[in-house]
Amino acid sequence: MTTENNEQEELVDQVATENHEAAIDSSDNLTPEQKLEEDLATEKDKFLRLFAEFENYKRRTSKERIDLFKTANQEVLQAMLPVMDDFDRALVEIKKSEDDVLLQGVELIYEKLKSTLVSKGLEEVAVKAGDIFNADFAEAITQIPAPSPNLKGKIVDVIEKGYKLGDKIIRFPKVVIGN
Repeated sequence: MTTENNEQEELVDQVATENHEAAIDSSDNLTPEQKLEEDLATEKDKFLRLFAEFENYKRRTSKERIDLFKTANQEVLQAMLPVMDDFDRALVEIKKSEDDVLLQGVELIYEKLKSTLVSKGLEEVAVKAGDIFNADFAEAITQIPAPSPNLKGKIVDVIEKGYKLGDKIIRFPKVVIGN
């Protein structure tokens, strides 16, 4: 077996040497102008490949930079979401009391906070009771018997609002679905 392998290696080496010598002979047969044209074509090809690679690199890094800027606020915005939830709960309770001045003051602060977060790219995920449940846009907390036949497989209640930053959902809405 080893002698056969050695013979095969020698044959491969011989063919490779002959090919190399033939390439040298063919380049020896070229005129100086043809050699220069061949070298120029080779360098031009290298340049074009390098240029294309650099353009791809620039495009990729600029796309990554844009994506980074879009989601740079994500941690801060996610930290603010519980505050938004607290405001929602506070508004529900304040509406039960009959203090209109207090209600107006809290609503004013809530709207200012909400508009600031919206200006930074935060959007509420639009999900409401009666919508068809889609796991790509909402998280089902539990299933309950549907209160009416037309709510089977649909959202019965939204427990917690969901939010997205640009096209990316940073917190899925938590919903109850009917079965």
